[in-house]
Amino acid sequence: MNEAIEQLFNELPGGSDVVRVFFKLVFSALVGGLIGLERELGNKGAGLRTHMLVALGSTVFVLAMVEAGAGDDAISRVVQGVAAGIGFVGAGNVLKLSNEHRVRGLTTAATIWLTAALGVAVGIGKWWLPVFGALLTLVILWLLVPLERAIKRYRHRHGEPESEQDRVTG
Repeated sequence: MNEAIEQLFNELPGGSDVVRVFFKLVFSALVGGLIGLERELGNKGAGLRTHMLVALGSTVFVLAMVEAGAGDDAISRVVQGVAAGIGFVGAGNVLKLSNEHRVRGLTTAATIWLTAALGVAVGIGKWWLPVFGALLTLVILWLLVPLERAIKRYRHRHGEPESEQDRVTG
C-alpha cells in the first residue's frame, strides 16, 4: 500500500510543470470559449460550454502524450484520432430539415472541428496558432454574414434560383 502511494507521488510533476500544464488547459478553454460565445450569442446548437470542452479535451489528449514523453509519431496518431473523432460530435449538430430542403448546423459543426484543432495546437505548445486561428474564425463568423446576405438578396432580385449554399445555414 505504501509503495503504491509512494509511486503515485513519484509520478507527480514538479511545480513549474503543473503550472505550465494548468495554464495550457485554461488557455485552451478560453480560446474555445471565444468561438463558443459567438455561437451562444447566435443561439446555435453548440455554444460556450461545448466549444470550451472540445478545446479542453483536445488539449488534454495531446498533453497526455506530450507529458508521457511520447514521440512525434504517437502524438501524430492522437491528433489524427482527435480530428476524426470530433467529426462525430460536429455531425450530431447537423440537422436536415426535409420540409424546407435546408441543412442546419454545418457552420457550428465546422467551428467544433476547428475548436478541436485549436486545442491540439495549445497542447503541442504553439500558442500563437490558436490565437490567430480563433481571431480569424471570429472574423469569418462575424464579417462574412452580411456578405452572404447581400449575395442572397442579389440573387433574389435578379431572379436566380436559390443555390445549394442558400439552403445551408449555421
